[in-house]
Amino acid sequence: MAGLDGEPAATDGLFAWEDGALSRARVTQCALSRVCGACGRPLGRPVVFVGTVDEHADNTFHAPPMHVECAERVRGLLGTGWEAARTSGFEFVRPITGDVDPRPRFQPNSLLD
Repeated sequence: MAGLDGEPAATDGLFAWEDGALSRARVTQCALSRVCGACGRPLGRPVVFVGTVDEHADNTFHAPPMHVECAERVRGLLGTGWEAARTSGFEFVRPITGDVDPRPRFQPNSLLD
């Protein structure tokens, strides 16, 4: 899969991304099956969420949980401006009609850092 400029997208090869964007179906699969958003393997604890500075401040992330090592790799792929939150638990929030944000999201509930 290539980015808009014809170069490979930074997220190519990551489980929950398709064509450089998060896949709603894969994000949901990660939540319900408790698998890593980067590698697709089962998750243990702790898990890490990677998101923008605003997502980190709001404690609400759109990218699914990842292994600690996978999250470090994803942050490296995405570049600067991405924060990580390590947690032992989370809530998966499915959007409902009228939600301001129509995307599925995750809310860590037991932050470790």
